[in-house]
Amino acid sequence: MLVDLYLTFARVGVMMFGGGYAMLPILQREIVEKKGWSTEDQLADYYAVGQCTPGVIAVNTATFVGSYNAGIAGGVFATLGVVSGPIIIITVIAAFLSGYMDLPVIAHAFNGVRACVTALILSSVIKLFKGAVKDWPTRIIYLIVLGLAASGTFLATPANLAAVWDVITSPVFLVLISGVLGLVIRSAKGGLKK
Repeated sequence: MLVDLYLTFARVGVMMFGGGYAMLPILQREIVEKKGWSTEDQLADYYAVGQCTPGVIAVNTATFVGSYNAGIAGGVFATLGVVSGPIIIITVIAAFLSGYMDLPVIAHAFNGVRACVTALILSSVIKLFKGAVKDWPTRIIYLIVLGLAASGTFLATPANLAAVWDVITSPVFLVLISGVLGLVIRSAKGGLKK
């Protein structure tokens, strides 16, 4: 199991262009569909917790999946697997491409990669949306969080409110407040035991 965790996450890590969000479709295919190590709901939960805990979301998710399936050793092996490929790739790029980054052909190649990564992230967002936003209470939470996150990104904040607004629109606060709202709504429906 430990070797399987390492090899699976090493394969995922090598294909991890664009960070943790871009790897969600790959994780869904490898971890949920092929291996059955997690459900889509669990994977969405790992992503949510990974977003608000220190560290890289991909590494956090690998650690959660590995720990859930094989304890602490599983978390270590999955984490080592997901970081080993990118470390090698980054080392090779830094060693050989750094002197050629100003060439137009390299710049155009990276523009193409960025477009691809954007599509992968959008695909991840759509899959997460379908799995998480299932009823009116979750739609309301989604719209509140979307509004706060978008306003933190697109609107200028007055200087006297900047510090407070940065906290309100931070991913950690948004995840925590969403969790609290989910608990309140669920308890109001009388369904905390489900």
